[in-house]
Amino acid sequence: MKTSCVSIGKFEPGCINEDAALARDNVIAVSDGAGGGGLFAERWSRYLLDHLPDTPICSAEELDSWIEQIWEPFYNQCEADAKQMGGMSLEKFYDEGSFATLIAVWRTSETTCRWMSFGDSVAFCYDFATHKLIHTFGCLGDFNNPPYLINCKDEINGKGFKSGEWNINEHSVVFAASDSLAHYILMMYEVSRNDTYAHELQEAGARHSKNENYIKMAQALPTVDFEKGVLYKLLNCANNQTNFKRHIESLLRKGLLAVDDYSFAALAINNDKK
Repeated sequence: MKTSCVSIGKFEPGCINEDAALARDNVIAVSDGAGGGGLFAERWSRYLLDHLPDTPICSAEELDSWIEQIWEPFYNQCEADAKQMGGMSLEKFYDEGSFATLIAVWRTSETTCRWMSFGDSVAFCYDFATHKLIHTFGCLGDFNNPPYLINCKDEINGKGFKSGEWNINEHSVVFAASDSLAHYILMMYEVSRNDTYAHELQEAGARHSKNENYIKMAQALPTVDFEKGVLYKLLNCANNQTNFKRHIESLLRKGLLAVDDYSFAALAINNDKK
């Protein structure tokens, strides 16, 4: 398996894909531009990934320092474009800026990865020997909470920063996804191990949000094979946008996935069996 990524927008006419995905030799990342506020979310998510450093960001202070170094050219260009768009757009940009999440994973050695997270895009590490999934998020129900966001013009809220290190081996696969696809991945893993995650699934469903419906649909499936039915399918289409789109459309038809932009990135661990 090669390091790869793919990103597609909503299946609706005229929609702009506000996500961005990145795959370099030793780093993968996903940024989800938040179009519910501000302007130019799709530009900001892409800009963050285009300027992502080759070495890990390990603290909220380092994240803030990096944004301080890169924000100004982006801001100046968007300011100029907002002026062309008219007074209301310019005022909105001045007041709100641009918003996005960020998840990134760096391969730091043969046996370690370092990750950082800000918002509800999620990175995962799955071990095919132990069949265990670990991730950068909280619990499944937390997807119902408003995410922390990086703004192009403001300091970050340090409470939103998370980071850590994973040990990896020849049985590991490391990948990242934007929020709706990440919810699907985590949900399907927990449904496939219902005895272990029954309480977490019940708690997430009890919040009576749109995600409750996807959980019910997943729980109604006769069986869930996480490796073959979920993970392999995503990994196999991570470098082919057409196949990825077809797979996402299938999940939407089955009622397992929210309507959204979708991004996925996978980091090669030099193991042929993936």
